[in-house]
Amino acid sequence: MSQWYFNPVGGYAAVSAAALALVLLLTLLGLPRHRLSRRRRLVLVAMRVGVIVLAMFAMLRPSLVTTTTKPRSATLAVLVDRSRSMQIADAVGGKSRWEMLQATIDDALPTLRSLAEDFDVRIYTFDSAVHPIDFSEGLVDLSDGAEGEQSAIGGALEDVLRREMGKRLIGVVLLSDGAQRAYAPRDVPPQGPARRLADLGYPLYTLAFGQPRGLGQARDVALKDLSVNQTVYVKNELAVHGMARIDGFGGQSVPVQLLFEAPSGEMEPASSVSVEARQTDETIPINLATVPQTPGEYKLTLRAAEQPGELVTTNNELSTFVTVLKGGVNVLYLEGALRVDQKFLRRSLDASPDIKVDYVRLDPRDPNRRPGDLLERFQPGKYDVYILGDVDSSLLTPEELEQLAGVVKRGAGLAMLGGFHSFGPGGYESTPLRDVLPVAMDVRERQRLGDAIRSDVQLRGPVRMVPAKPLGERHYLMALGQAPTGERIWDALPPLEGANRLGAPKPTAQVLAETPAQQPLLVVQEAGGRVMAFAGDSTWHWWMEGFEPQHKRFWRQVVLWLSRKDESSEGNVWVKLARRRFAPRERVEFTAGAISADGEPLQDAQFTVEVVSPDESTDAVNLVRRGDHVSGTFDETRLAGDYAIQVTARHDNEPLGSARSRFLVFQQDLELDNAVADPTLLASLAAMTRDVGGQSLAPEELPDLLARMKQRPIEMEIEVQVKHTPWDTWPFFLLFVGLVSCEWYLRKKWGLV
Repeated sequence: MSQWYFNPVGGYAAVSAAALALVLLLTLLGLPRHRLSRRRRLVLVAMRVGVIVLAMFAMLRPSLVTTTTKPRSATLAVLVDRSRSMQIADAVGGKSRWEMLQATIDDALPTLRSLAEDFDVRIYTFDSAVHPIDFSEGLVDLSDGAEGEQSAIGGALEDVLRREMGKRLIGVVLLSDGAQRAYAPRDVPPQGPARRLADLGYPLYTLAFGQPRGLGQARDVALKDLSVNQTVYVKNELAVHGMARIDGFGGQSVPVQLLFEAPSGEMEPASSVSVEARQTDETIPINLATVPQTPGEYKLTLRAAEQPGELVTTNNELSTFVTVLKGGVNVLYLEGALRVDQKFLRRSLDASPDIKVDYVRLDPRDPNRRPGDLLERFQPGKYDVYILGDVDSSLLTPEELEQLAGVVKRGAGLAMLGGFHSFGPGGYESTPLRDVLPVAMDVRERQRLGDAIRSDVQLRGPVRMVPAKPLGERHYLMALGQAPTGERIWDALPPLEGANRLGAPKPTAQVLAETPAQQPLLVVQEAGGRVMAFAGDSTWHWWMEGFEPQHKRFWRQVVLWLSRKDESSEGNVWVKLARRRFAPRERVEFTAGAISADGEPLQDAQFTVEVVSPDESTDAVNLVRRGDHVSGTFDETRLAGDYAIQVTARHDNEPLGSARSRFLVFQQDLELDNAVADPTLLASLAAMTRDVGGQSLAPEELPDLLARMKQRPIEMEIEVQVKHTPWDTWPFFLLFVGLVSCEWYLRKKWGLV
């Protein structure tokens, strides 16, 4: 069927006015009778009329719309899960999910063939990708079995939408156990494609196979949630925590062993424990420990003994790597107030790979948060250095204070920092620490918790800190180099907000820093161990106002001096990983850097990094400069096993050394590790398309579903409209120009121009 439509420029009135104007114009510009024959006048008039007609035709903008109908194809897409979890035998009669799925397809095959007479039936199997199945002969060949290593339900639905784009889908039938297990980038959440199906008006029908608690997983021991510090110092206890999920072994003892790598590379038993589940399904915490004796990097493994009847044993073991440091410094930092300075102090110390800080907050308003093992932390050998922030003496018990004073006298370092409740205001004159602190205190300075702040025991800011002459100018603690502007660093550093008014230094003490008015700010002495009294609590201004390197250097030197490691002169190349365990195909991120002999980061060191894979192949890694260190990423983690990052550094064309750090890509049976079915997910996906007919069905309902699809009327033809606009075509334009040109040519030829 064809029909003309007009869309005149300015409306019909405008077109009529234009036509009248053209006729009048041509009439006024009439042709002279005495100079032309009657035939020639008729020719020119006919041409002018033709031009007017063509112009009016173009202004009317006519369109010829032709409406036709054509057949419309419709497609049914069937998605079959062929991942390994379909091998689980948790169906009726001990059959596997795959066997039940094959039986379901076989039962529905006659109806599926009948449906293919009217519709285009597309059948796909899927695991990490979709695989088309040839249905041209009316057969479904599933002989490849359920061997897929992943089940990317979301990715499969996306692929079907992409493949069938532009076609009408009468529905998507998804047969699966409903458990999506896939690596990036195939781990697409299936809810997104399900919403798009609903938006397009395509129903999703889901058929679930398997039980929410698979019988194939009824007997299993799985270790998970391995937690261990990545670094530990020689002869310090390394605590290892994990969880054991025990299914189907209720009342049975399961041995769990901690293995630690020996310097020879052999894995040796370090400790063990037996766990027993009282119920069929129970998760039990595991706590083991070992004390490394030799510095280095070592592998650590938590292993549960394999039990009879386990289907999956790859989850019986967890491994990681730890670094055992020699010459490192263990620091216990006690703080009583939430102060800005503690945040920056810890950040500066954490930048040193050989310093480990344990932070404990003693909140006077919440004594329940007080750690129960504080007295044990004051045992000899537990920590090398103790730092007391704004901690009132009442927050420590007499036994703890006595133990702390004793451990300092035996050689541990101690630093007391300024605060409203430090030194005399904190009541330390009445504690055993008065004998080891390098400044005198007075009981009359006492500033009890909750009392108004006393100004007479404080120095009001700003307080400038300068080295005391002559000792402070050459002491290790005060050597911070030159300021970026070239002036003396202590003249460039921002002042402190305030400070404690320290008492007189003891006869054996040394004043290293003071105010310009010679009020002591930093006083040290030997009391068995080295002790420092620092009156300030706002060095964070150094960091915030552009002196971050000096802040890091100062606090590093404080800890090294207190621990008697200030004589160390060896350089250090380091590499750090945020964690040591990764899943297959997961990205590994790391940082690396170099430290000079005096502990300063080398800003312009050059690094080369390569990663050694379990198969001994090596890959170079590109690095990105990040201030005083470099960072890199490694993506090729497909192989399970041990990897090593090897870093080599140079400075001024001289070798600095190298560092090596290992990480582990654990073996993961993605499909069979806890391979329970998830029919709830399938039901929720179908429910998202309920408004367009989507349903969650039992497998035996598939033939009835296909029969209903065949009986349901589907609009198989669609109207197609084709629009022709002859006024804006090249032939029309050429005809118009030709008439005008021809009329002008004849007039010129006949002497009218």
